[in-house]
Amino acid sequence: MSSSSATHPAAYASLLHTIQADAARNGHRAAVALCGEHAWGVSLVQALLPSFSLPRLLWLGDTLPAGIAALPQEESRRQLGQELDALVLDAYAGFDAETFGAVVGALRAGGLFLLLAPEPQQWRDYADPEHARLAVTPCEAGAISGRFLQHLSTALLACEGITVLRQDEALPACAPGHGEAWRQPLGEDGMTAGQHAAVEAIDRVAHGHRRRPLVMTSDRGRGKSAALGIAAARLLLAGSRRILVTAPRLAALEQLFAHAAQRLPGAELSRGGVQWQGRRIDFVPPDALLGNLPEGELLLVDEAAAIPTPMLERMLAHYARIVFASTIHGYEGTGRGFALRFQRVLDERTPGWHALRLQQPVRWAEGDPLERFSFRALLLDAEPAADAAVAAAAPGNCRYEQLDRDLLLDDARSLNELFGLLVLAHYRTSPNDLRHLLDGPNVRVCVLRHGGHVAATALVAREGGLPPQLAQAIYEGRRRAHGHLLPQTLAVHAGFAEAPLLQAERIIRIAVHPALQGRGLGRLLMRHIEEQAKQAGVDYLGASFGATEELLGFWHRCGQLPVRVGLSREASSGTHSVMVMQPLSPAGAALFAALQVRLAEQLPLLLAEPLADLDAALAAALFRLLPLASPPLGERDWQDVRSFAGTLRGFEVCLLALWRLAPQALAAESGLTATQRALLIEKVLQRRDWKALAEAHGLSGRAEAVAALRGVYRTILEHV
Repeated sequence: MSSSSATHPAAYASLLHTIQADAARNGHRAAVALCGEHAWGVSLVQALLPSFSLPRLLWLGDTLPAGIAALPQEESRRQLGQELDALVLDAYAGFDAETFGAVVGALRAGGLFLLLAPEPQQWRDYADPEHARLAVTPCEAGAISGRFLQHLSTALLACEGITVLRQDEALPACAPGHGEAWRQPLGEDGMTAGQHAAVEAIDRVAHGHRRRPLVMTSDRGRGKSAALGIAAARLLLAGSRRILVTAPRLAALEQLFAHAAQRLPGAELSRGGVQWQGRRIDFVPPDALLGNLPEGELLLVDEAAAIPTPMLERMLAHYARIVFASTIHGYEGTGRGFALRFQRVLDERTPGWHALRLQQPVRWAEGDPLERFSFRALLLDAEPAADAAVAAAAPGNCRYEQLDRDLLLDDARSLNELFGLLVLAHYRTSPNDLRHLLDGPNVRVCVLRHGGHVAATALVAREGGLPPQLAQAIYEGRRRAHGHLLPQTLAVHAGFAEAPLLQAERIIRIAVHPALQGRGLGRLLMRHIEEQAKQAGVDYLGASFGATEELLGFWHRCGQLPVRVGLSREASSGTHSVMVMQPLSPAGAALFAALQVRLAEQLPLLLAEPLADLDAALAAALFRLLPLASPPLGERDWQDVRSFAGTLRGFEVCLLALWRLAPQALAAESGLTATQRALLIEKVLQRRDWKALAEAHGLSGRAEAVAALRGVYRTILEHV
């Protein structure tokens, strides 16, 4: 048998043409891995591609070989909803899991996927350039493990239908197939049956009963974007004046707008929407949508899984006709987690909501090997344990374990169960999170097991413990320490230069099986993590998250209290971040106490401007979890408070005393209702104008709002 390294490129070309023809005949994508030296793979592809007709080729790699025309790599994320004829992924330039997960769905049936990679048994030891992203100061990229790459190579070899060609092996025999090529069964309107059902369902939302939203989910490549665009165009043709579209990224909507414009003769297509005869389909970013609440007959929310639930709730509350669409398995966010979390909200607020799932692929036929490989490689279909398998789990019968990540690679069930939990628990889970889980140098993976199954899991990162010179440079803004979120933020933004000196552990993610939530398993898991951290000499535990009352309550029950509030809403979550901390050593306790006092002193001032949009209920929860830091009121202050509460004097002339008392009333048990706390925060601390305050609370105007605020202070005086 002759070595394939000496095989003429024409033999490879013949083989690839046969593989591609057979794939096209079956309605699949042709997937071939060229495993060997980098120069061999690049030169081979350079010789092969000219023999194929591939007008839309995307090359993912550092350098595009001479003589090959391809879309630029920076266009990769713009391929969502587009179609590619070929995709070449040069893994020697780094395997970016997120980019691969984004663009692989753009490859059509009969298209060609080429992977350039080391020999499978050598891939784990390859110095992947992507390791630089995982390096944590002072760790260098060369110290990063190759577990994720080993996972990739295992998935590659195990996936039937992926052809693996090795540099030092002869080419396999491959007889050409026969028969007619696959054609996607489409109706007269050019849509699949699933797309047709989706368009009809969207029309019912627009013209049927109000407050009956549609939740549409699909895997990638099922024509979701096309269905949304076609439905929007039909609504304009039927008389709708304006349809609003929102999504985390405008680039993901190109196909939606393109399909809409195709069905509107003479329509003007722009990057941000479609105009036709004075009627419009307009993109509005989620934050702008909620800030301005523009009018429209229908709101389409695409990739809803990547938008935090609190933002979706606000959309649901304002817009009576709304469609939520999301990819089930995809890097944008998981539709499964979205459906699980958001279903409870829909059941409560709009019980007449409908669900629809697009299942039939549009660009390829069922059973496509490349789709199967992408799911296995990125764990896009990871699922937590079945409800029945963990139904009896309780704090008394669960076993705590810190996993050995080398052994985890050989334990497919545990890896799938724990990653499935993480996917369900968080809207931002992406394929790169799998790599961080397996290869993060400062990460430990903790689980609670019940009957061998994963009932709860947490990812914990070691941070801090930095040299004094580096810690001071971080505080002064002259240096950054990659991978040290908690101590770096506390130094730079909270102003505590000593924070990076101490040893910290941060809870990156924590998730409890949905069937087991509310049983105390999260707190049990945190107690085990806390005990291990103490034994390791850690000074404090902490976490950072998009703040909600529910999450603040959970972390409080785990012994973690707030030490910092982000001053602006995160673009990804739409919420203000909060950092919480639990001291574990005397040095940690001193830092914690100082941070809490500082936040308690600053919060009343911050609410006047940078936190003026902070939810009042969340602000009230923060005050209850912070120490009382404001000085006691003097006699003249009390006179002003009593005179305002007794209707003798106006708000503005008593404002200083009212402002001084507000934090104390919120931190203590002062008998206030939730509405009264909101009035106090929104007017006295956040300084909302009287008109906005009255509108927010259903009051007739300023006079009634002033009277309500006087009642707030009467209640406070009764309890002081």
